[in-house]
Amino acid sequence: MSTRISCEVRDESPVTVVRLAGELDVGTMRSVHTVLERCLATQPDALVVDLGRLAVADRLALSVFAAAARRAADWPAVPLVLCAPPPAAASWLSETAAGRELPVRRNCAEAAALAGAVASPRLRERLEPVAGACRRARELVTDACRRWNIPELAGPAALVLTELVGNVIRHAGTPMQVTLTLHRPYLGVAVLDGSPAEARAVTARDPRAEGGRGLMLVRELTQRWGSVPAGAGKVVWAMLPAN
Repeated sequence: MSTRISCEVRDESPVTVVRLAGELDVGTMRSVHTVLERCLATQPDALVVDLGRLAVADRLALSVFAAAARRAADWPAVPLVLCAPPPAAASWLSETAAGRELPVRRNCAEAAALAGAVASPRLRERLEPVAGACRRARELVTDACRRWNIPELAGPAALVLTELVGNVIRHAGTPMQVTLTLHRPYLGVAVLDGSPAEARAVTARDPRAEGGRGLMLVRELTQRWGSVPAGAGKVVWAMLPAN
C-alpha cells in the first residue's frame, strides 16, 4: 500500500468500517480499491467508508468508490456508504458519479444506520470440514428459503451449496463460513474457506480429471459463479435466479 494513504479496517459486525487517511489521487486509488475488494469478499452486511481524514488531491480518484459500489451491488450484494467527507471532498462528490451513485452521511453512526436499513437478508454459519457439514448446509438452505418465501429454490440451492461445501471438505480441509443472501432477482450462496487454491470446473475436454465435477454442476444450475481471494483463502460464490 502507498505510504501516502492508510486504510484502517474495523469489523464492527455486522458492518465493516474502513477509515481512510492521507491523500487520495490516481496513484493511491489502487490501494484503496484493493482494500475495499478484500472487505467485500468477507461479505459483511454493509461497508462504511470513513473519509474524515482523507485529502482528495484529484477528483477523478473518487471513482474508486463508485466502482466498488457497482461491484458490491452485484456480488456480494453489500451496500456501501460514505461518511464524514471533508468540505472539498463533499463538494466534489456532489458533482461526480460516486456522489450520485453512493449515499453520503455526516458521520459513521448515520452511515451504519442507513447501511443496516438497506442491507439484503443474509444468513451465515461457520462449519467444520466434516461429513455432517453437507447435511447442515442443506438445512441452512431450507431454513433460508422458508424465511424468505422462495421454497422453489430450496432444492437447486441446496444442491449447489452442498457441492461447494463438499469441495472444501475434499480439497481445502479447512473450517468454512457459509453465507446465503437474498438480493432479488438472485439468491446468492457462498463458501469462504482457508485455502488459496483456485476453484475451477472440469471441462468436457478433460474427462479423466479427478475432482471439480461438482463445480460443473454448479455452473449448470446457476446464473453465474466465481471465486475471489479472501484473506489467506478464497470465497466461491454462485447466483441462482430468484424472481
